[in-house]
Amino acid sequence: MDKISKIFSKILPIYWAFLTYMLLKPGEENQEYWFMFNGIDKVLHLSIFAMLGFCFIATFPRIKFSYFFQIILIYAFLTEILQEEMGLGRSMESLDIVADTIGCLIGYYIYKALIKRFF
Repeated sequence: MDKISKIFSKILPIYWAFLTYMLLKPGEENQEYWFMFNGIDKVLHLSIFAMLGFCFIATFPRIKFSYFFQIILIYAFLTEILQEEMGLGRSMESLDIVADTIGCLIGYYIYKALIKRFF
């Protein structure tokens, strides 16, 4: 299991930096594509935070759940507040925070299920 933590300790900072950039970059007008639907941004928030939660718990497998949850939740709130305050065409949405929270929990429980099944 330490091998997994070592691998994810390299992946997590890169993914987290990329995620921060993507969440805080200036908003742009989206074109319509065949796969887009109303609420796709919530699905994207959920999936990227599921990956963040998975990477985080894989990097720090011994962290208490309450600390894990607090760190991810603070990050979700902080990025939403910064989107609003930076004035770059992004806005704070409470449903994004809900999707972020659910996503990180999904990532956490997927990791725990995989560890239980394979280790």
